[in-house]
Order: sequence, then structure tokens, then C-alpha cells
Amino acid sequence: MLDEIVPPQVVAVEAFDDPADVQLYPEEQAVLRKAVASRRIEFGTARWCARQALAKLGLPPAPILPGPRGAPGWPAGVAGSMTHCAGYRAAALAHTWEVATIGIDAEPHTPLPDGVGEVIASDAERRALAELADAAPGVCWDKLLFSAKEATYKAWFPLTQRWLGFNDAAISISPAGGTFTAQLLVPGPVLAGRQLTEFSGRWLAAGGLVITSIAVPA
Repeated sequence: MLDEIVPPQVVAVEAFDDPADVQLYPEEQAVLRKAVASRRIEFGTARWCARQALAKLGLPPAPILPGPRGAPGWPAGVAGSMTHCAGYRAAALAHTWEVATIGIDAEPHTPLPDGVGEVIASDAERRALAELADAAPGVCWDKLLFSAKEATYKAWFPLTQRWLGFNDAAISISPAGGTFTAQLLVPGPVLAGRQLTEFSGRWLAAGGLVITSIAVPA
């Protein structure tokens, strides 16, 4: 599913169950020393996906360790993102000479818990969600908004090494085109001499999931 919403330069690998033979590097195992079993499983399968993607890029396997704020540390010359939720793990990678940064996110296609929408969405975004729900009630638009904001942060952080709050980007969702725009409400990163003011992304709701992706060209 993920490969439907990433550009051709991005390699996407996903898993709907957890392989029994996942091998972790000693450095990765050390990160999980105090982790519960479910965390170890999702961590391992996400990295299995990432190493499959590295191979498709013609690159050798490598340990992928959490860095600042948990962002994965990719090999030199690689941009990437990982995501996991119940029943789904995925990684999307590209060469940095083609893609500057990637953000992906997957969530169960269910409404947000009560009260979460007020935290993650502005008044304008909540009004837009109500209009989307009236026009196309088959999509959990609030969960899609949340996922788009998660993907936005994952694309933002490698370029800035700075936090981006839920209210620091305004999401506009196109219901027909399967696209969204994240307008940055704080000064954006400079890429190739130009300051970015927004990210463009794509989304998909299928198979009990909502999936979002952003890939910024180099």
C-alpha cells in the first residue's frame, strides 16, 4: 500500500506480520535492554523492513539506532522514515541525492480518542474536518489529520533537528486527490538556498489503516 503514495525514487517495504527470524545488531539489542516484548517486536520488524529497503537501494545492511527524539539514524547518503502500528510496519528510504527527507506514518483507521482532536487540531482544522466528514463520512478524517501531522514532523526533524508541535503546521486535506499540504507556521528549513514554507504529502485509507507520506525532493 505504501508504494502507492511514495514517488518512484523512494523504496517502500511493509510488513503485515512479524517475521520470526529478524536479526538485530548488538547495538540495536542494547537499545531494547529494558523494552517490553511488544516494543522489541515492532522495533525489530521495522528494521527488517528498513534493511530490505537498503538492499533494494543497492546498499549493505546496517544498524539503525534511535537518535535525538527517537529519530532513526540512517547510513550516510540515505533519507528515510519508519512507522509501526497494530498489524503494520513499514520503512521508506531513498538516496539523499534524490530525496532530502521522508516522513511516513500509519495508524489504525479508527476515530481519535475523545479529547485528542482538541489538542492536535486548530479551530480552522476542526472546521475543515467537520466539512470533510459531511462530504465523505467513510474516512476517519481526524485520524488522517493526526497521521499527516506525524508524517510532517518526521520529514521536518532531519532537516532542522528541532521540535515541531501539532500547532506549528496547518494541514489541508484534499479528499478527492489523496493529497495533503502541511503549511509550516514557524520558520522552515532552508533547502538548496530556499526556505521551505510547506510540505506536500499523499494519503491512503485502505485495509483498516490510514497511511500518510511526505518526500521532499533534494
